[in-house]
Amino acid sequence: MKTLKTFRIVSLSLACLGALSLISYSIVDGISRSRSATVMAESANKFLAALSTEQKSKAVFGFEDQQRFDWHFIPRARRGLPFKELNEGQRKLATEFLKSGLSSVGYQKASTIMSLEPVLKEVEKGSGPVRDPELYFFSVFGEPSTKNTWGWRLEGHHISLNFTVVKGELIANTPSFFGANPAEVREGPRKGLRALAGEEDKARELVQALDEKQRAVALFDKTAPRDIVTGNSKKVDPLKPEGVAAGQMTKQQKDMLNKLLEEYFSRMPQDIADERRKKVRDAGIDKVTFAWAGGINRGEPHYYRVQGPTFLIEYDDTQNDANHIHSTWRDFNGDFGEDLLREHYQNTSHK
Repeated sequence: MKTLKTFRIVSLSLACLGALSLISYSIVDGISRSRSATVMAESANKFLAALSTEQKSKAVFGFEDQQRFDWHFIPRARRGLPFKELNEGQRKLATEFLKSGLSSVGYQKASTIMSLEPVLKEVEKGSGPVRDPELYFFSVFGEPSTKNTWGWRLEGHHISLNFTVVKGELIANTPSFFGANPAEVREGPRKGLRALAGEEDKARELVQALDEKQRAVALFDKTAPRDIVTGNSKKVDPLKPEGVAAGQMTKQQKDMLNKLLEEYFSRMPQDIADERRKKVRDAGIDKVTFAWAGGINRGEPHYYRVQGPTFLIEYDDTQNDANHIHSTWRDFNGDFGEDLLREHYQNTSHK
């Protein structure tokens, strides 16, 4: 009887400990998820407070404004407030605002992409569209807050970063687009610069590491598509199942796939990246597929996609003699925070 009693006490203690651990994990997890949201709200409000009335009228939109969904990555006329119209003090605050949505690696990639505009202008000898590293536009949707729902975007040629904060905590950071033209600077003082080298090299290492049978499954077309398939669509659905699944890869190949995913995670603040990893893992890493089209040697036009149950990565390098990259991360239910908003409204009473 004494043994049974002791067993019951120990079992109860372990159950309580487990419950406490779960509660502690939830609290810590919630704190982690709100970290970037808090930094974003603080940075946004400092930036907006420094603007004139006219500048603010260009930068701020209602959260329900359809402009929030009007994203693109080409050089075009845009609404919002560009760096070009900011003074020195405002630029510093704008930079801090941009950094709030990215890791140090992500910010370095973004700033390098912007800096390619003068290089492209020189390559084109003035024959192309306007190329200006200051034509990157800030848009804020709703009122930045640590409690409410709002969003923001930084966008220009080859960059579109879209963020949604729900209840001051949950973060959506898609659609997320990074591009580079040239993918590699081939002449001049910056010769050899590659803004998105990891996105290219790690995927090529994986496709070249596949055995003959796996590669026959992964290579779904000998010719790469002209551009990413999903373009700038407001919402995406899973593309046709193509490629080899992670569950059919060797440990070494799966490690390569994880390193490729990490290249995309590395653009994000730590708390957002951790949420991303968890979401991919919970949906099943073995269900993630890797597909390739085009040549597998460097310099050949190529395309790849990494698709899981919840997300899609697309990458394309075919234009300008395969020296022009487009890459994007999309969520099937989470772009623009749509799934977070849906869950919020379902679980919250609204008068």
